[in-house]
Amino acid sequence: MIQPLEFIYKKTSLGRLLQKLYSYLIERVLPDNWVVKHLYKKKTKQKLDLKNPKTLNEKINWLKLYDRREIHTLCADKYEVRNYISSTIGSEFLVDLYHQDFSTDVINANSLSQRPCIIKTNHDSGGGIFIYKDTKPNYDKIREQLKKRLEQNYYHAKKEWQYKNIKPRIIIEKLLLNQKGEIPMDYKVHCFNGKAEYIQVDINRGTDNHARNWYNKNWEKAKFKWTSNINGYITNPTNKIIKRPMALEQMLALSNKLATPFPYVRIDWYDVDGKLYFGEITFHHDGGGRLIEPSEWDYKLGAMVDLNRLSIIS
Repeated sequence: MIQPLEFIYKKTSLGRLLQKLYSYLIERVLPDNWVVKHLYKKKTKQKLDLKNPKTLNEKINWLKLYDRREIHTLCADKYEVRNYISSTIGSEFLVDLYHQDFSTDVINANSLSQRPCIIKTNHDSGGGIFIYKDTKPNYDKIREQLKKRLEQNYYHAKKEWQYKNIKPRIIIEKLLLNQKGEIPMDYKVHCFNGKAEYIQVDINRGTDNHARNWYNKNWEKAKFKWTSNINGYITNPTNKIIKRPMALEQMLALSNKLATPFPYVRIDWYDVDGKLYFGEITFHHDGGGRLIEPSEWDYKLGAMVDLNRLSIIS
């Protein structure tokens, strides 16, 4: 049964006005430090210790506030990061780029003639628009969707500074498919002090059976779970056997190179029939707002992040 105050907040025009006011204060008025603490308490029901952070989630939030370097903006920009990849590990790991533009006018029959392809924006963490060989695009609808995304600044919602100064643009890339014509598996490598340590694997994305497993560098199942809440579904582990990726050793070695400047970072990869392609770089996994279970592992993983290392790499 909905309580009276909850009903007012969620179901009335007054409530909608209060929600807009809350969002405005969070995004435009209140200091970043206060907002980060508030959001952490709201999501985890725990107080965030920024003076002496110990858990991985606490340290992710600390880094969100106090590790703000230009290299973060470069690497969070899905277009500009291509330069970092090329100079650090080589352009052969980049997905083919078909088009890029600051305007939605780029969406037309000519720009989408190379198929399959995926349309993305460079400045947020949203998904892409898949265009297959037999897709009949509604160009106006796609432009309208992208226009809304281009108008957003992803920094404001969670105070992830790396997004603040990215100039929004549209990018159209080759859509990776394996030999079966399927979207390839993606692997998210979590790196601590510049070293790859754990790999996150999600399966059955976009379904009620979305699951997430964690593995160490030897492809042994980890003793913790770090779930996400995606549209109301919790990404719990599965007992389904997930094969060791063919390019695991290379994936780890390349992740080490890319992660060198960062105390903690996530490097995403696609493995297309043994050929590796870079996906993206993420600095604050799930915004640092999903607790690791059992809780002792939040502390164990947190101990692997040396914040003092920043004075060396800055």
